[in-house]
Amino acid sequence: MNGRFVRLGETGRVRLTLLIDGQPVEALEGDTLLTAMLCSVRHVRQSEFGEEKRAGYCLMGACQDCWVWTDDGERLRACTTVVEPGMCVLTTQPEAQWANLAL
Repeated sequence: MNGRFVRLGETGRVRLTLLIDGQPVEALEGDTLLTAMLCSVRHVRQSEFGEEKRAGYCLMGACQDCWVWTDDGERLRACTTVVEPGMCVLTTQPEAQWANLAL
């Protein structure tokens, strides 16, 4: 995976593994989910309003741009959520969350 961020310091912390869209990603203990994601992937999520990719904006929990989901549908704000070993994160909203409009 190609990251948008490059980690330059604090590389001695314990390494953790989480899944982003089913792909294993390495993070360091104490990282926020946003940091872990942007060190490994190019975007945080796809906009629900179109094809645009979102990568977080304010980095401090104010802008609503970094929402991601757990595999059971829970919403997480990536910039304020600390990574835990074995986390499973989705960058698109799970289908179960949308109304079924097919008749």
